[in-house]
Amino acid sequence: MTSSPVVERAQRDETRVGPWLVVIDPQNIFASPDSDWGSPFFADAFTNIRRLADAFGENVLVTRWMPTADRSTAWGDYFAEWPFADKPASDPLYDLVPEARGLSPHPTLDLPTFGKWGPEIEAIVGRGAHVVLTGVSTDCCVLSTALAAADAGAHTTIAADACAGSTAENHAAALHVMGLYPPQLTVSDTAAVLSAR
Repeated sequence: MTSSPVVERAQRDETRVGPWLVVIDPQNIFASPDSDWGSPFFADAFTNIRRLADAFGENVLVTRWMPTADRSTAWGDYFAEWPFADKPASDPLYDLVPEARGLSPHPTLDLPTFGKWGPEIEAIVGRGAHVVLTGVSTDCCVLSTALAAADAGAHTTIAADACAGSTAENHAAALHVMGLYPPQLTVSDTAAVLSAR
């Protein structure tokens, strides 16, 4: 027996508004110890990202930071400061780490901005959705995404132990800042997120 189109649409909508896991920028440039931006905490964070992705099933999105911003803007100054990253988007530096390639059934969201929250994510998860943020780096792209998500009205949880900072101090500082935004932002951890599912 097949479902009616109305039932199928309702089931899709229910999945869409359910909690989503957003894995921010699990790329070689942030994971490799040889990279100027490599986080020494990436491997530990990724262990928890994997646990969360397994639990969230199809409700997982993965983003990538891409070096495609307009160089005539302040991004030009940024790439002048970090010339090692001023490479074509096709460079292997910007590839997902191998372990991240199967995390999501959805296409990777490739954006040239630190913050990944915007119409691209909202079109998938819905306005006011509950999202759990993970990834790198806590003190840049995760923080930028979290604040934009809060402003957009998303119910946002930060899985702190599934995020990797540039340094331990910067990770802690970013978590402190995000902790100043309740109830829009909640700083939590992998075990608590899993137990709430």
